[in-house]
Amino acid sequence: MKRILTILTLALPLCMLAGNRIVVSKKLLQLYVINEKNDTVFSRPIACGMNMGNKTRIGDHKTPEGTFKIIKMYDATSWKHDFKDGKGMRAEAYGPLFFRLNVPGFNDIGIHGTIFPESIGTRSSEGCVRMRNEDIKALYRHCYIGMPVIIEADSIAE
Repeated sequence: MKRILTILTLALPLCMLAGNRIVVSKKLLQLYVINEKNDTVFSRPIACGMNMGNKTRIGDHKTPEGTFKIIKMYDATSWKHDFKDGKGMRAEAYGPLFFRLNVPGFNDIGIHGTIFPESIGTRSSEGCVRMRNEDIKALYRHCYIGMPVIIEADSIAE
């Protein structure tokens, strides 16, 4: 059963986080938390969709591009996933936390941990933004429901 995390352990009051936003650079494979003064207050490497471009359909292995919001934060420790690698369902596939994003047309896009820490810094996910488990836990302290998440395009059209 999915459990929604209660935000009780934040180091800062929610009002101090309200101006924060997440920026994901697929090009640099990096996630940033930017405050209302445009200062970077958190930065960690990520993995994103194995295919370049904007997500248009389920199974395209692309990370969506645009501005979204965190709509739920889950304890994902009991979640399983079949990576279609012949090993079947894998426990703790999403690491300790999953932050669901409001991506139109898609219900299961988010920022989460991983059982594949070696994948960080690569284009290897099915479309989500992956982080090392210790990094997603650290990111949690900066996040809130409704927080904007900007996922930049792979390249700028010329």
